[in-house]
Formats: sequence, structure tokens, C-alpha cells
Amino acid sequence: MVTFPLHFFSRNRKAAASEELVHPLSPTCSSAPIYICRWSSAELSSHGAQGIFSWSGRRDMGASPSRHETSSDSPRAGEGRAVAVAASSAASGTGSNSNQAQSKRAPAPHMFHEIVAQEKAATAAELEDQVHGAGIYLAGKTKKYWVHEKTRCNCFMLFPRGLSITWSEDPRYWSWHPLKETSDSEVEAASLQNVCWLEIHGKLELSHLTPGVSYDVAFEVMLTEPAYGWTAPVNLRLKLPDGTVQERKEKMQERPRNQWMELKAGELKAQPGQKGEVEISLFEYDGGQWKRGLLVKGIKVVPKE
Repeated sequence: MVTFPLHFFSRNRKAAASEELVHPLSPTCSSAPIYICRWSSAELSSHGAQGIFSWSGRRDMGASPSRHETSSDSPRAGEGRAVAVAASSAASGTGSNSNQAQSKRAPAPHMFHEIVAQEKAATAAELEDQVHGAGIYLAGKTKKYWVHEKTRCNCFMLFPRGLSITWSEDPRYWSWHPLKETSDSEVEAASLQNVCWLEIHGKLELSHLTPGVSYDVAFEVMLTEPAYGWTAPVNLRLKLPDGTVQERKEKMQERPRNQWMELKAGELKAQPGQKGEVEISLFEYDGGQWKRGLLVKGIKVVPKE
């Protein structure tokens, strides 16, 4: 069988099969089939590719088919047979478009499939779209994962419900409040009521960070009135899987009230193939002072600016 596109045929009427045939792709025909013409090699050689069929006329929807469009029980020798293929072209085109869209999709972010492996609420393709936009909530909304718009690197936010906070389940010491994280989503923030032993720890898998990229790791917090007990500086610590420790102190007493601020714990740069958990901590329990007024949003891990 030889298949030709419609534009292959000319208006030459010298061939034996020169009987008038209605053009199946008339502008007024909204459901046009595709025609496949079957000819033997001898017939192609005899008539030449340019003189097999001629198209003429226009067909409105509902017009009667010509003789070549109707079936023939016994075609005459030398005549070709035009076979209309049902509108499978539409399905074929859809599949083609889908394949093209898939091929144009950028490579998945670093360790993407492992990071979202436990999220069953959406397909991998849907999650990949989300991670390039507003981000994805992971592990029961205790963590958020997104891709940095400029660097295309993985970013994370560890929310308080996913952190280890000493005495956080005792309402005498800590309370929990909804916090608008985006225009249509809320998370829970931890509010310090009164403690003399302040201790917060979070953990993040190092291999989930984009290799070779320098990251800032910081607690995002706010001091709310009445805030007291902050004369002693708080300790911030970053501990890597190999035992390396970064430590620094922050004087909270000098910080502004009622606005979000970042307390930097340290910097990270994951190497290819490096694994293990990073531990991020904020604590103060040596001064013995009772403290109040700290609102904790979480720990942010993003590429350095």
C-alpha cells in the first residue's frame, strides 16, 4: 500500500481514474476523514504519481457522496480505491500533542521523586507543576518543598509541627495558632507562653538539597508583646552528618517586636552523593530566666542570595 498526502495529487485528468471525486477536506466539512489510496506498483508506474486522482467541487455537510466515496463490490481494473479512515486522526493528534508536551517538560528537580514519594494526593506530573509554583506541603503539612525561581534549586520550610519543641504539648508553656502561609493555606505556628528551658530542634535530609549549592539555614520567628526574659542571648546550632558543628549566638533583647525576622543557624553546601540528616537547633537554658513572647513559624532552607 502506498499512502500520499492530499496535496500530492494534481488536477491532471489524463489518468483512467479521472472520474470526478468530491474533495473530502472541503472548508465546509467539519469532520473530515483522511483518505488512503491503494495502488499497485505497476499502476503507479503506468499512470505516474501526478495523474492518479483529480479533486473537484466542494461538499457541504450532508451532501451525497460521489461514486468513489461509496463502496464498490468489484472495482474495475486500473481503478484505485479510496478508503476513508474514521476520525482516528483526532486521537492521533491528541497523543502527538501530549507527547510533545511531555518532551518539552524540563527535567525533574534534584531528588524530586524521592522527596514526594509519600504524597499520594496528586500525580507526579501535577506535583512537579506545583513545586515550580506555590510549592508542595509534605508529611501532613509539617514541611514545605518548592523550587527557587531564579536558581531552580530545591528549597524547604520546616514548620513547628514537624519540629521537636520541649514542652510544646503543654498549654502552660506553648500554644498553637493558625498562621496564614499563603492566600489560601494555613499552617500552625508555635507561641511561647512561659518557659525557662527553651529548646527547639529540626532535621532535614542533606541529600535532598541541590548539590554544589550554598544554602542559608535560619529560624523564622517573631517577638510579640509582652515579650520578656530575653536578656541572655539564644544559641543557634547547625550539625552536619559528619559531626561538623556551626554555632552562633543572637541577642533577642535588641530585636524589633511584632515583625518576622530570621535567626541564621548556619550555611550548608551538599556534595554529590552526600547523605544523612542535618540537625538545626535554637536553645537557651543556662540563664535560668523565664521567657515569653516568641512566635515560631519554622526553619527556612534556601539558596544564598
